[in-house]
Amino acid sequence: MNSFETMLDRYAELVVKVGVNIQPGQTLVVSAAIGSAELVRKIARKAYEAGAKHVHFEWNDDELTRLRYDLAPDEAFEEFPMWRAKGFEEMAENGAAFLSIVASNPNLLKGVDSKRIATANRVAGKAMEKYRNYTMSDQVSWTVISAPSAAWAALVFPDLPEAERIPALWNAIFKATRCDLDDPIAAWKEHKATLRAKVTHLNEKKYRALHYKAPGTDLTIQLPEGHLWIGGGSVNKDGVNFTANMPTEEVFTAPFREGVNGVVKSTKPLSYQGNLIENFSITFEKGRIVSFTAEAGQEALQRLVDMDEGSHYLGEVALVPHQSPISQSNTIFYNTLFDENASNHLAIGRAYPICLEGGADMSEEELQKRGLNESLSHVDFMIGSAEMDIDGETADGKLEPIFRSGNWAF
Repeated sequence: MNSFETMLDRYAELVVKVGVNIQPGQTLVVSAAIGSAELVRKIARKAYEAGAKHVHFEWNDDELTRLRYDLAPDEAFEEFPMWRAKGFEEMAENGAAFLSIVASNPNLLKGVDSKRIATANRVAGKAMEKYRNYTMSDQVSWTVISAPSAAWAALVFPDLPEAERIPALWNAIFKATRCDLDDPIAAWKEHKATLRAKVTHLNEKKYRALHYKAPGTDLTIQLPEGHLWIGGGSVNKDGVNFTANMPTEEVFTAPFREGVNGVVKSTKPLSYQGNLIENFSITFEKGRIVSFTAEAGQEALQRLVDMDEGSHYLGEVALVPHQSPISQSNTIFYNTLFDENASNHLAIGRAYPICLEGGADMSEEELQKRGLNESLSHVDFMIGSAEMDIDGETADGKLEPIFRSGNWAF
């Protein structure tokens, strides 16, 4: 059995070589919680050994974040440190790679004034918009991973003794990222090739719409002309392969902005800005969200939808088989990075330009003209289950099975 240190080393190496895929002379920017310091040190070592010029750190802390929301004056949330935004823009312009390590408490902002959260999200979204353009168009390499925190582990494994929760969550992360295998890098190469085969099939089909059926879900999603399915890794502007999410089990594309109609029901909780949204349904007409209900987190869902006009529309359609390893673990992670890779999902907000032929080189106006959504937000929510069927509609109106009983039908 592999030791914790062995798997943590493998995790760090995997992130550096397969995730951001650091190149000689490149800068790596790491955003992480202070509780992830041990992992960050290992990643820094692996990055320097791979030839990185600089490894820059941006630290965050849940307790300090909560203190700010509880005690800072209202006007504090109308401001964002533009030196930070400009720094990220400059590093992206100079070809840096970006790694985010998610470890926050899913309930961190429970009970906080919703107006403060909404204001902070809007101000930060606008300030970081130019930097976000670099990542969402894959001009730079970027990767999102996770590491445990005590609060997150307690939510995922509440029935375990406190001392066993973080080790259990580490083991779940290692398994989901294939770090429990003898050669994780080789395993990832094989896995990415499998995803690319699905991408190739869907891109050859050029379906004009997808039809979803499941308990509580009856939804049709039109796809824009020239749409592209993506999965199994990305390529930045310099031709370097990277993996944006680890784990990843999805293939995804962009919907046509005004072409979504029907109702969809969530199948897993959504952790959004420190609040959990549970058991919710959303109704669309001509692409726009016209109504929604949630058993828990209604206010947070309202805040998400009301971020801007674009957050009333979808920006991503992603397919994930129910038999994926994360789904088969029967664990709800309360963390979108993991839960979205256990379930078919959609995203409210901005579409990825790379999901359209030539989209990475188009202006926002050109992308919108072609039917892609623009927003300050991009938030995934999970809709898949073992009872979901999905059909693809061909150019001549014929329906072909894509998913049956939650899994690939081809």
